[in-house]
Amino acid sequence: MLIDFSSRPPAPGFNPPAPHLQNYRRVYAASERRSAESSAAADVEAYLATYEALGARHVVLKARDVETTFGFRIANETVADFCRAHGPRYLGFAGVDPHKGKAAVDEFDHAVRNLGLRGLNLQCFELKLRPNDPLLHPLYEKALELDVPVNIHCGINFSAATPMSYGRPEYLDEVMVAFPGLRVCASPPGWPWVTELIGVCWRHPTLYIGVLAVRPKLLAKPHSGYEPLLQYGRTILQDKMIFGSSFPMMPAAAAVEELKALPMEDAVKRKWLHDNAARFLNLGDPV
Repeated sequence: MLIDFSSRPPAPGFNPPAPHLQNYRRVYAASERRSAESSAAADVEAYLATYEALGARHVVLKARDVETTFGFRIANETVADFCRAHGPRYLGFAGVDPHKGKAAVDEFDHAVRNLGLRGLNLQCFELKLRPNDPLLHPLYEKALELDVPVNIHCGINFSAATPMSYGRPEYLDEVMVAFPGLRVCASPPGWPWVTELIGVCWRHPTLYIGVLAVRPKLLAKPHSGYEPLLQYGRTILQDKMIFGSSFPMMPAAAAVEELKALPMEDAVKRKWLHDNAARFLNLGDPV
C-alpha cells in the first residue's frame, strides 16, 4: 500500500508562473530532469497511470494561496476539480492566504465543507510568516473545528526572495503547545535543523514529519545531515514519518524505490509509505 503525500499533476492551473521559486529549479535540476524524461511529467494520462502502476491508495495534491506576498495561487477549485474528475485515489488540501483575514478562514471552511478538500496547506516561507504568527491562529482553530490536518513547510527553502528562518522547527513547537490535538505534518523534514524537528516531534503526539522534497537515499548517506531521521524514524518515531515523492521534483516511482531500499524492517517501511499517512489523514483501514 502507498500514500504519496506530495504530488503535483501536469494539469492546467497546477503550474502558474512563479518567479520567486526559480532558484528551486537550479537546486532540483538533476532530479527534475529525471522526471521530465517520463511522459508523466507532461501528460495527465501518463501521470494517472504511474500511480495506478504503483498501486497507490491515495495521492495528496495541495492548493496554495500566496497572492498577497507573491501573486501566486493554485486554487482550491483547481485541486477539487482534479480530485473529482479522477476518482477517490486523489485527495486535496486547501490553500488560503492568511493575510486576507476572515475571508481566508471562510474560504478554508468552504473548501472542506463544500469542495471536499481534506486539510490545509501552509507554505509559511511564501506567506512570509512564521508558523506561530497570530495571523495563522484562526486557521488552526478552524482546522480543529473541522477535524482536518495541516501541512506546514519546515526547514530550508531555496527561494532567494524570502528568508529561510521561517522554517525553524522551534516555531512549530509553539504552535503545538498553543493548539494541542492539532494534527500537523512538518514537511520537508527540517534540514538543516533536523535534530530540532525530531525533538519537537518527539514532544507532541499529533506532529508528524513529511519525508518529501528530499531523495530518500540521503537519509542513509553519511554526513548528509538527514541521518538522524533514519535512526529515529525506524525506532521511536516510526509511527510519525510520512512519505511524499514531491513529483515532479523527483520521479514518484524512483522515490518509492529509494525509500524501500533504506535499511529498515518491512513493517516500518509500510508505516512510512502508508499507515502513518492514513492515520494522519483519518482515513481508517483500507478496504
